[in-house]
Amino acid sequence: MTLTQLRYIIAIADAQLNITQAAAKVHATQPGLSKQLKQLEDELGFLLFTRRARSIEAITPAGVKVIQHARTILAEAANIRALAANLRGEEAGELHIATTHTQARYVLPRPLAALKQRYPQVAIHVAPGGDAETLARHANGEADIAILSSAGTPPEADLALPIYHWDRVALVPRGHPLAMLGRPLTLADLIAYPLVSYESSRAADSSLRRAFSAAGLNPEISITARDADLIKTYVRTGLGVGILAEMAIDGSDADLVALPTLGLFPLCTTWLLIRKDRVLRDYAEALIRTLIPDIDLRDLRRALRDDAPLQVAAQHWSQRQDLSRQMPLAEFQI
Repeated sequence: MTLTQLRYIIAIADAQLNITQAAAKVHATQPGLSKQLKQLEDELGFLLFTRRARSIEAITPAGVKVIQHARTILAEAANIRALAANLRGEEAGELHIATTHTQARYVLPRPLAALKQRYPQVAIHVAPGGDAETLARHANGEADIAILSSAGTPPEADLALPIYHWDRVALVPRGHPLAMLGRPLTLADLIAYPLVSYESSRAADSSLRRAFSAAGLNPEISITARDADLIKTYVRTGLGVGILAEMAIDGSDADLVALPTLGLFPLCTTWLLIRKDRVLRDYAEALIRTLIPDIDLRDLRRALRDDAPLQVAAQHWSQRQDLSRQMPLAEFQI
């Protein structure tokens, strides 16, 4: 049994049993992966996967247990390598970040640029996706850290630390009737137009839908997308009023007007998720320190190692000038 074989069976499971995709993920050939799988099954004396013709059909009950232990073994092997690299003062390596499109596009560029300046030999891999996809990558150990947002309770994770709070804005083209109101928006104002928002708004229990429901209103959400840039494109073409994160508004949106929605929707928080079974490289800690400037890394290590309590006070996005290059929101004269 080898670590390579364990890595291969995990890749098969994570690729939804698609051998071709699994082989590409671990940079192996399909015949080579299949050969290693057969050798491992021969050594163990039972099948890890059931087959139909030339394809894998399902994971066997025994395979489920083996893959669970394989994940633990590979994680510990990675921890030993990370610990050794830190002790050697090695500054090369890889950093895997699972996050959403908005964070990847509008929040992370400046922190990652600073990190690359300090650690030029580190290869940074950013995997943008939806909330569920980001959480799954974090839970599967595919990322060193995850960054995503929620309204209300923190996402489920070993350790969830707030980075900053933020509000939503209503985005309209210049000259739109909502931009001419001269007063703060109300939910009744928004209900008069089709809305364009994030794909999470499709869920009946989304914070956006709950806000309208509490007011006895039923919004028409005409288009959803996981990418803020797509939402802005649809707003520009007149498909509706965009409801999106204030971080996604910058100087390139001069043809649009961002209207505050303070008090209309719940305050959102962007969270940093960390696994307690993962030894962080020094450069990962450096990024965390950039994202959460007030954190004491000694307290972070104690929280990860000993479950010690760790309290972090997050600022609002508008106060985080080190992260923000946003376009000012429209101001109403009241």
